[in-house]
Amino acid sequence: MPEHASAVRWRRRKAARPSEILAAALSSFAERGYAATRLDDVATRAGVTKGTLYLYFRNKEELFKAVVRQSLVPNIARAEAVVAQSDEPSDILLERLLRQWVELSTTPLSALPKLILTEAGNFPDLARFYLDEVAGRGLALMRRVLRRGIERGEFRPLDTAAAARCAVAPLLMAMLWHHSFEPHEKAVIDITTLCRTHIDLLKHGLASSGPAVSPARKRGSP
Repeated sequence: MPEHASAVRWRRRKAARPSEILAAALSSFAERGYAATRLDDVATRAGVTKGTLYLYFRNKEELFKAVVRQSLVPNIARAEAVVAQSDEPSDILLERLLRQWVELSTTPLSALPKLILTEAGNFPDLARFYLDEVAGRGLALMRRVLRRGIERGEFRPLDTAAAARCAVAPLLMAMLWHHSFEPHEKAVIDITTLCRTHIDLLKHGLASSGPAVSPARKRGSP
């Protein structure tokens, strides 16, 4: 192989290393949890030396945070942008957010909520980090959609903080069940059917008894 071709391939390989390390770390965290995951194992899984791993991430906590910031935070940012720009009916917007949860539940990312819940007591800094960057933002976004629906007359008045937690609870439960009990039972939770049923219950439970007020009418348009 020509020397310049080898150098180009090496540079491409080096550029891909952080992503490869993060993918290996996510798989390790999902399988073993935070405490039991060793950086040696992550390095081996990524096909690099432990010294190479340390070139990119100083310790396991920094590696975990990088996994969350690369894999989960962008999804929340996209959802926030959709909510900010959308003029769809609020029940449709709520459904879109919940279906995004379903998409994540079929990936290794679905193991992260269980990891945080089980290890929060031993690693409070990680719990606070996850709350600030993922869980808190997700609940705030859900509350925003609920308030929007109430203000537009599409949803009946209710406590949006409590309703936001109720909205995400069944899907969070499905993720926890999948990684805790599913390996020990014959029947598995059909996350698609669960989501469809949950959305149907939410739409009926949130629906306003009065006519919805369109944004145009609220602005005083005829």
